[in-house]
Amino acid sequence: MLDLHVYTLNTIATNMGRIEDEIQQKVFKDPYNKLVVNLLFTNSYLVTSQLALFKPYGISPEQYNVLRILKGQNGVPTTVSSIQDRMLNKMSNASRLVEKLKLKGLLKREECPVDRRQVDVLITEDGINLLSQVQLEVEKANKQFVNLDGNEVNQLNDLLDKMRG
Repeated sequence: MLDLHVYTLNTIATNMGRIEDEIQQKVFKDPYNKLVVNLLFTNSYLVTSQLALFKPYGISPEQYNVLRILKGQNGVPTTVSSIQDRMLNKMSNASRLVEKLKLKGLLKREECPVDRRQVDVLITEDGINLLSQVQLEVEKANKQFVNLDGNEVNQLNDLLDKMRG
């Protein structure tokens, strides 16, 4: 199964080209329109790539994000609303994601001893182990997905920060 998984990721990564060719549009209204279309298309490409990456592990990219947030807490409980605030996709339903991860045994939810209205969320050992399994593959896949050298990566990061700025 791993060979098929690697083949799928390689196929996704190598079948990408110029945005004009990908969406079969020769001319854009202006460079700004082209950039927005290119960013949206690239986002879809990355989401599809991540779905393929995480599928063998039985998690989604959003669930992976929740697990990473919880691991970063270093054993300190956090709330669902705090997880929601830190998520990459602000449209994700953190409560639903937490419940699914709880059912998989990757995290636990407990009533807060100080405030019974609050629920504390912690990653389990199984969740930490899953992240450890996935981490090297994620790092390798990220380099494949991005397909840029170190200087280009830094430049694009700076430009994206500036764009949102």
